[in-house]
Amino acid sequence: MGTSGIDWSTLASNAGSSATAGFDVQTIVDEVLQSQSQEETQWQSQETTFNNQATALQQLNSQLQSLLNDANDLTDPLGSFDSMTASVSDSSALSATAGSGAAVGSHSISINSLATTSSYYSDELATNSTTFGTGSFSLQVGSGPATTITVDDTNNTLTGLAAAINSQNLGVTANVITDSGGARLTLVSNSSGAAGNISISNNTTGLTFNLGSTGQDASLTVDGVPIDSSSNTVTTAIAGVTLNLLAETSSPVTLQVGSDTSQAATAINNFVSDYNTVIASVNSAFSYNSTTGTTGILMGDSSVEMVQSTLLSDVTASVSGNGGITSLASLGISMNADGTLSVDNSQLTGALASNFQAVQNFFQTTSTGFAQQFASDLTNLTDPTKGVIAVDLNGINSSVSSLQSEISDFEANLTTEQQSLTTYYSNINATLQELPSMLSTVNAQLSSLKSSS
Repeated sequence: MGTSGIDWSTLASNAGSSATAGFDVQTIVDEVLQSQSQEETQWQSQETTFNNQATALQQLNSQLQSLLNDANDLTDPLGSFDSMTASVSDSSALSATAGSGAAVGSHSISINSLATTSSYYSDELATNSTTFGTGSFSLQVGSGPATTITVDDTNNTLTGLAAAINSQNLGVTANVITDSGGARLTLVSNSSGAAGNISISNNTTGLTFNLGSTGQDASLTVDGVPIDSSSNTVTTAIAGVTLNLLAETSSPVTLQVGSDTSQAATAINNFVSDYNTVIASVNSAFSYNSTTGTTGILMGDSSVEMVQSTLLSDVTASVSGNGGITSLASLGISMNADGTLSVDNSQLTGALASNFQAVQNFFQTTSTGFAQQFASDLTNLTDPTKGVIAVDLNGINSSVSSLQSEISDFEANLTTEQQSLTTYYSNINATLQELPSMLSTVNAQLSSLKSSS
């Protein structure tokens, strides 16, 4: 049982005086245990360091995952490099959008007529709630089945009949239109073109219907090929391109389909931004403050050194030929002194505009493409079981677990020691507190003996 640091002479001296007999047991126990707890403090400090290292590695791994996503986008044939744009020479007659599957090229489009929608309207009544004669009529849309609409005293108003027709989902929409002259029921086909034509027959009601417009298909020519479309939105004329017909044309409209260089430029800039985030974390991990003499939390960590070495090697890679697009530098992307990258967006935009295919080949060519190689290396670095960061984290977590076990065992032993010391010193203290009374009794006995002799 450790008792170092206790002044026993002082305790003995104090015990000789009734005013100072005994001592503070808790203070003595705390002094003994304090010297023993220094080792636990060191372990706790080590645990904090390991936890901080694990946090830094997890953050770095997350940043590498974001960079891997960027690299995968640059390798994906259907990713940012697949984005297309469509422009027209007359936006009042035609608009267009290009998507996946569209091919770079120019097209000539003439719009002879727009698709129209079939409609009917009733004679005017005083109000939307004015009643009219009951009966029935037959309603048909295109080649669909004819439906008998029954009008009785529950729906023989314009509002009531509109609700009755709409409830049957017949392919038309019924509405009531009111103006200064009164109210009318309108029926509009839900489908444009000839296939959506409405027909009304066998009308025995007190309501008269009039033809508003006949549905007809749009007529256009695309590169000299005549095309009919039931809709003014045409998706089948040019692969991957949607045409929105707006007006008839007197002369052909030119449609230009091209690669969306802005999407590719954004993807490249996202890659550079996330790359710089990773490099900044690596630089911070390896930093040294000469004023305080402190180093980064991951200074000397082999997994971070591997990340740094791999990334710096990959970004300086180059290929031969390829229309002059051989490296990041040829795209206007240069390396700074701290390992981060800077983008000359003017040069990048120019390269994409003048040699888009070569830029795409630089990133995507199988096995030799820049993004292909980068994504492969990042996949290896971030592998959840075999990657260097995962292995490093497993080692740190194992060390933390061992420390926690040692700390737990130490604290259990310390608790037992505390209880033992408290009992031990309490017994001593009780004895010391009895000494003044014992001394007083002995002195009294001695005085009595002297008086009787």
